[in-house]
Amino acid sequence: MSSPCDARALTTRCAVSMAAGDTGMYRKERSVPLKSSSSALYNNLSVLPLRDKQLTYFAAVHGSTVSLASASADGLSVSHRQLQAKEGGLAVSASIVTQASWCVLPSRVLLVLTSQKGIQMYESDGSIMVYWHALDVLEPPSAQAVFARGIAAASGRFICVGTSSGLVLVFDIPSKGTNITLSEVLQEHHDSITDIASEVGENPDGAADLVTADDSGALCVWRSKEEFSLLTKISAFGWTCSSVKLWNGVIAAGYGNGQIRLYEATSGALRATVSAHARWIYALDLAPLTGKLLSGAEDSYVQIWKLSRSPDTGDIEIEHCHSECVTDTQLCGARFCDPEGNSFAATGYDLSEIVRYGQV
Repeated sequence: MSSPCDARALTTRCAVSMAAGDTGMYRKERSVPLKSSSSALYNNLSVLPLRDKQLTYFAAVHGSTVSLASASADGLSVSHRQLQAKEGGLAVSASIVTQASWCVLPSRVLLVLTSQKGIQMYESDGSIMVYWHALDVLEPPSAQAVFARGIAAASGRFICVGTSSGLVLVFDIPSKGTNITLSEVLQEHHDSITDIASEVGENPDGAADLVTADDSGALCVWRSKEEFSLLTKISAFGWTCSSVKLWNGVIAAGYGNGQIRLYEATSGALRATVSAHARWIYALDLAPLTGKLLSGAEDSYVQIWKLSRSPDTGDIEIEHCHSECVTDTQLCGARFCDPEGNSFAATGYDLSEIVRYGQV
């Protein structure tokens, strides 16, 4: 196994030198069938493990529909539910869903759907819609699409959702009930939001705990308390940032050129650039208990990495752990299925199943 990459090097040799190492073999497990195939959307897979029930929930988007699947650990027992994009209480067949994601808060778990019409929030199993927010579509430029995209829970009581105009809507979520309110609107982005991530590791008081990304590749780093404050902005460099994660003060961002870039959340300083994929990255995920980083891309590969900090210098280090090819599949979603990163799942464009892998 190659040694961890010194993140100060900032070279693509980092990825090449690590490619030979495989420190955590995964093997293919029973796939989970979907009622419909997956659309080619960024981050088109959400996973909610329910350890007490020994079940895992999966959600993937196809057109105006979200396919939900509940699977047992062995994959032999699977149940399905499908959700339609709605406008208030009415189904809107023409409204394309852009993302579906579970938001885990201390007191409840909500399933959030974004679409061309607005934002829907459901109880975790998709059985009851508890909130609807319509997007403001007053006289948009004729060439500009209107949609919401990018979903993350923040600070234990908020859910943040991005929009095509670059706004980030902050919703205050009560511990129960439907009295959800729009409490704040963040206005630092000038391009469509692509993804939002909250801190999944340790978060010292006053540190960065939210990062937002947009189509231009720009990132904004936030601290969320009663009100959100901007800590730093990370400039674009010519490629869309399609997926972003935040762990222990490290931002991992995936881009259209196949690179993963690692930044210090507090300062925005670039610490590593890794040529991770041959084509556009569609999804990143982080296992909060271990610092494993997963990346999935159009090149059919899921790569597993390990993030850490040097105990001597505090520098960010990254090493390659595993590479998995999902043959002839343009991957559009990939997620770990547990907080340790011992298993993961992936979706692909026009693929009517979720492929699953577990550590040997």
